[in-house]
Amino acid sequence: MSTLSAARRIVIKVGSALLVDPKGGTADRGWLAALAKDAARLRAEGKDVLIVSSGSIALGRRRLGLTGKKSLDLEEKQACAAAGQSLLMRAWEEAFEPHDTPVAQVLLTRDDTEIRRRWLNARATVETLLRLNAVPVVNENDTVATEEIRYGDNDRLAARVAQMIGADLLVLLSDVDGLYTSDPRSHPDARHIPVVDVLTPEIEAMGGGANAAAGMGTGGMATKIAAARIAHGAGCATLITLAAGAARSWDRWKQWSRGAAPPSSPPTPPRPPPISSGSPDRSPPRAH
Repeated sequence: MSTLSAARRIVIKVGSALLVDPKGGTADRGWLAALAKDAARLRAEGKDVLIVSSGSIALGRRRLGLTGKKSLDLEEKQACAAAGQSLLMRAWEEAFEPHDTPVAQVLLTRDDTEIRRRWLNARATVETLLRLNAVPVVNENDTVATEEIRYGDNDRLAARVAQMIGADLLVLLSDVDGLYTSDPRSHPDARHIPVVDVLTPEIEAMGGGANAAAGMGTGGMATKIAAARIAHGAGCATLITLAAGAARSWDRWKQWSRGAAPPSSPPTPPRPPPISSGSPDRSPPRAH
C-alpha cells in the first residue's frame, strides 16, 4: 500500500502567504475554516494531524502599524511575532471550534530540534497533545530566536517536526501545484514534474525564491525541496500541493494508491524515493 494512503501521522505546513490576507493583513478565516474541515476529516479517519503555521509576524505587522514598511530588522520581526502570535492562535482556535477540537501552541527554535534534551522534551509534549486529541500548532519562536538559531522558513521546521514525531507524511501547502522545471508564475513554458523519485542536484536547482508577489513569507520551492530531503531521511513522504485543492489532492492520491490510474495532471509532487539503504533515522540528536 502507498505511504500516502497508509499515513497515520500527518504534518501540514501552512505559510504566511496562504494564511494572511495580503490586502487587510488579517487572517483569512474562510480559508482556515476550510483547512480545519479537511483536517477534521483526516482525524475522523484515525489519523494524527499536526499543523506547522507561519503568520505571527505578518499578523503582528498590522497590529503594530508596520504594514507600510517593506523590510523589518530582527528586533522588529521579534516584536511583530510577539504581537501577532496571539492573533494567529485565535484564528486557529476559531477554525477548529466547530469540530470540537482543541488546538495547542508549540513554539520551537532550531535548537529545540537539534539539542537532545530539548528535542526529547518537545517530542514528549507533542505526543501528549496528540494523545489528548488536540491539534498541535507549531511555529518558530521568533520572539526569542536570533539569526544563529532561526530556521528562517517553516518548510524545514515542518520537516524537522515530522522527523521528531515519526510522521508518515509531510504536506507542504503552496501557491503553485507542485514542482516545475522553473517558476510557472514567470515562465509559462515551465514543465510540471508530477513525481520525484530521486532528489538530484538537477531537481534541487529547479527551486526558486520566495513569492515576491505575495509580499510575505521567506520560503519558496527551494526550501520545500530541502524539507523533502530532510523528511526522506526520516522515512517520511512529502506532498507538495496547491493549497486551494488540498482535500481534492488527498482524495486523488488515495485513489491512485488503491490501484487506480494516476491523475493526468497530478497536483501533488514531489514525494521522496523509498528508503534505499539502512533504516529511517527517527532517533533523537546526540547529547551536546
